[in-house]
Amino acid sequence: MKKIFKWALSAACVMGMVACNGGNTEITSDKEEALQRVVPPYVNNTVIATYSAMADEGLKLLASTQQIADAVDAGTDYTTVMIEADTHWRAMRKHWEQSEAFLFGPVDAHAIDPHIDSWPLDFNAMNALLSNVAQMQNIEEAGIAYVRGALGPTLQGFHACEYLLFESEIRDGRAVGTGRPHAANLTKAESVYLLGVVSDLVEQACVLEYCWKGEISDAKMKVLEDAEIEPWNDRYGEQLINAGKAGSVYVSYQAVAEEIVAGCVDIADEVAKLKLGNPYLSSNDEERDYIESPYSCTSTIDFADNIRSIQHAYCGSQAGDQSISNYVSRQDAELDARVRKAIDEAIAAIEAIQNFESTAQNNPQVKAAIDKVAALGDVLDKEVMALLAK
Repeated sequence: MKKIFKWALSAACVMGMVACNGGNTEITSDKEEALQRVVPPYVNNTVIATYSAMADEGLKLLASTQQIADAVDAGTDYTTVMIEADTHWRAMRKHWEQSEAFLFGPVDAHAIDPHIDSWPLDFNAMNALLSNVAQMQNIEEAGIAYVRGALGPTLQGFHACEYLLFESEIRDGRAVGTGRPHAANLTKAESVYLLGVVSDLVEQACVLEYCWKGEISDAKMKVLEDAEIEPWNDRYGEQLINAGKAGSVYVSYQAVAEEIVAGCVDIADEVAKLKLGNPYLSSNDEERDYIESPYSCTSTIDFADNIRSIQHAYCGSQAGDQSISNYVSRQDAELDARVRKAIDEAIAAIEAIQNFESTAQNNPQVKAAIDKVAALGDVLDKEVMALLAK
């Protein structure tokens, strides 16, 4: 029996539409007034737009993996559909990586990040699962519900999808990705597993958009209803837009601005120390295998998109958006110029890396990128945060 949904379509829903022009917080200073103008574009044009696009691509990926499962059932070729699924995975992944400068709020509170993006993929556990006759029979018989409820995060999310969508070769007991679409030879159980993992991934994307925006399209709502998921009605975008008002977790727009910059610092630190740093050092097998997207071979694309998430959060996503950059520039134009330059240099250094998945260890290109990303994190953490605190 389906769960009864309690969607709150009340007057509060209308009053709280995130797409409006901000709240009516009592402004106590020129600084608060300036920072208040930053928040609605950040919420609507950066955060919600990114999550909405991610869920949109997720629906396309879900449709493709359903076609794959149907083709496996029917015994027909699905090579073209597998290529389409890979394309949609890459697109959905891109939006996710461009969201990593705002891994606070619902994505953190509801543990969505580890649920859909735990990495590196546990290759040994994945192979054990795929070769376990009883478990694969359970997946085939119980379907999506089993994948969603019985498997841990290291066997779910983007990277479980990646493993099944892209070809890999076994070298020295390790799975080495080729970046090519997987051959159209999945077993029935594997196709059900893929569909289950994608379904769960798309459900979480829809939940994220709903938690920030308070509403989603009918197609996305149907995904949640079919899964019997009632998302948290966080309306987190309103929390930021209405900073300083009763009901908001933020006491001021300065606090919101500091949250935004802290999110940028966190992802810069992760990219420099872990995503790039661990494979570069590679003092043991665990660090050597600490490659984010090893089967699609898109790790450096991920990293560059992580820095673009900083760029969007700091500079705005659309022409004319008021942003943290605008505020910093008015206070210290030289500092703002250095931040923007640091963003551009970090992206360029990452994109200069060749064959990261197989050449990261002691690679001078990787070291150069580490230094540029660390410098970006440094200027944000030590100088932009200090300016906001004045």
